[in-house]
Amino acid sequence: KGIKKLLPGHLLCLESPTTKNSPQSYWSLREVTLDGMRRPFDGSDEEAVDELEKLLKDTVMSRMVSDVPLGAFLSGGIDSSTIVALMQSQSERPVNTFTVGFHEKQFNEAVHAKKVANHLGTNHTELYVSPQKAMDVIPKLPSMYDEPFADSSQIPTHLISALAREHVTVALSGDGGDELFGGYNRYFMADRYWGLLRIIPAFLRHWSAKAIGSIPFSYSDNIYSNIESFLPHRIKQSRPTEKLYKLGQILSHSSLKSTYRRLVSVIHEPTDLIIEGSVLETLIDDEKIWNVFENNITAMQYIDLMTYHPDDILVKVDRAAMAVSLETRLPYLDYKIVQFASSLPMNMRFRKGKGKWLLRQVLHAYVPPSLLDRPKMGFGVPVGDWLRGPLKDWACSLINKNKLKDEGYFNAPAVEEIWLQHLSGRYHRTHELWNILMFQSWLENNEP
Repeated sequence: KGIKKLLPGHLLCLESPTTKNSPQSYWSLREVTLDGMRRPFDGSDEEAVDELEKLLKDTVMSRMVSDVPLGAFLSGGIDSSTIVALMQSQSERPVNTFTVGFHEKQFNEAVHAKKVANHLGTNHTELYVSPQKAMDVIPKLPSMYDEPFADSSQIPTHLISALAREHVTVALSGDGGDELFGGYNRYFMADRYWGLLRIIPAFLRHWSAKAIGSIPFSYSDNIYSNIESFLPHRIKQSRPTEKLYKLGQILSHSSLKSTYRRLVSVIHEPTDLIIEGSVLETLIDDEKIWNVFENNITAMQYIDLMTYHPDDILVKVDRAAMAVSLETRLPYLDYKIVQFASSLPMNMRFRKGKGKWLLRQVLHAYVPPSLLDRPKMGFGVPVGDWLRGPLKDWACSLINKNKLKDEGYFNAPAVEEIWLQHLSGRYHRTHELWNILMFQSWLENNEP
């Protein structure tokens, strides 16, 4: 009680330890975003590419100032590859780059990162992680994060941090590129498809959403794997079933605001799971946010930078890295980059059905598009499979029906239903379960 987090862009001045004072804003993303709308970048495509490259080079160079060994995380995606390319272009010797790989193909980005590293000539280190090594991280998570934290990419983030720390003390990361330059698929899905789908009668949308939701996860996965080899490369998808279910979620809603809340929510009906719980309002529910910006995508990018970034992405990277005493630096979050990105017209963020158009143009000067043209992957681990296998006993001990009843937080029958659905293999309930399990693990770790 009485403990609060300082909001992004705020400071608190205390004249003495007992002084009561209110936080004050020293920098406002809202004002920067509105200013970008009032004074948009009006140069040509070539001028925009030159300006972004110059800004990023300066920002990256300033983050390379260090009196200890320095390197960078490299996934082989647009964001990290751009950072590494600009580091290498300004370095007299090969930049140290690090990648963690997995033997499960759908989670492995290491093969792509290696190609980019070879092209740029970096001093590249990769580590293929066994399931056991990844699972060994799980018991450390409650003390590592100090609070319930349930983004499962916390596991590979810690592993890549530990790998990097064996060689360097500071690492640059590409976090922020998706939010600033429009890299998330949900921006397209929520804005473009909602505009088309809202003309469909509500009863038909509701029926379609129900039909999609009833399709077993394993069934749609099998169908896609059988037809994937016949699909054109441009329409192939990573984790296609998850995207199908997201489409179903869009269909079931009556407004863009509620659609977006559903897309970014892990547990869609929290009150069904929590005993005497209530859903608190967030920025997503603020009508002013959706009305003050000139278009829906700008509103979504703003909301992500104000919520998802400080409460998930930055927490994940900071705790995972500092647990091994690795300092991380994020060039994209330099205020000059944020200001410039906020001024970009939509056709410089999205073009030809792809996000991050302008950032891609900067990167293409250093890395050929053929090394980057693939479906977007998240930075994840096969937690869902592990929960049905080697993590099953661990999970059962944390969400045991009697244990949940004694603790009094979760609705035990509702949790059991999710667990049994997942164990059957017919449905993929990994994300909901991981949230519950991380809370339970944290609670167990902090019991007196």
